[in-house]
Amino acid sequence: MQKIEVLNNIAHEHLRVNPRFAVELNDDVASTFTYVTEFSDVQKEYPILCRKTPDTEEYQAIVFFGFEKKENLFLTDSKPGKQRNLGWNADYVPAVMARGPFSIGIHREIVNGVEKSNPMVHIDVNHPKAICEDGQNLFLENGGNSPYLNHIAKTLEIINDGIPLTKLMFDAFNKHQLLESVVLDIEFQNQDKLKISGFETVNVGKLSCLNGEDLEELNRSGFLQAAYFIAASMSNIRKLIDLKNRKLLAGDN
Repeated sequence: MQKIEVLNNIAHEHLRVNPRFAVELNDDVASTFTYVTEFSDVQKEYPILCRKTPDTEEYQAIVFFGFEKKENLFLTDSKPGKQRNLGWNADYVPAVMARGPFSIGIHREIVNGVEKSNPMVHIDVNHPKAICEDGQNLFLENGGNSPYLNHIAKTLEIINDGIPLTKLMFDAFNKHQLLESVVLDIEFQNQDKLKISGFETVNVGKLSCLNGEDLEELNRSGFLQAAYFIAASMSNIRKLIDLKNRKLLAGDN
């Protein structure tokens, strides 16, 4: 069961967090959310697909790590010295995964009769990565933030800033009707077949047909580049298939 607490250098002075990625640390997920604030890094490694949630009808950007439930093809047991991210075989780990047991919570207070909302770092002290004796310190001896905690703060900022910006991005995409349905028909080397549907991607043809004013509007907002990032990321489907085929050939089911 989760136990969420506001992070502070008194109650959590001696708390250590495991920075590794592994199945036993709850990193065995096939997909998660991603945000426009990290698209430039995500699109180099992973496919980004878009979907509309059935309950809210709002769009989400989804980054894929595998093809079936609890399959993360980027988890690795390779020697740590060869990895930029311990246990994860890629140069960039999407923010939702990289944050580990941390999250942003909103602290509300009344100042001069006006309610103010301040984002604060929270931690799930019951998370597997927070139950650790030889992990990363969160605070320095003088009470300041450790380099690891500063890294986590930047990661949480990517998410916190990305949530509203990603919504605006999809509003812009829908305004210009840039999204189209995509169906992925995949066959692996062992002849297993898989069809992935219910997702959308950017139609580059429609994007290239926009007039100058619309293109300028998208460019000023940064969403023109984001659209091309989504489109370019689809080439990483091939990368995922190759990773899956290697797993199948190795007999790792």
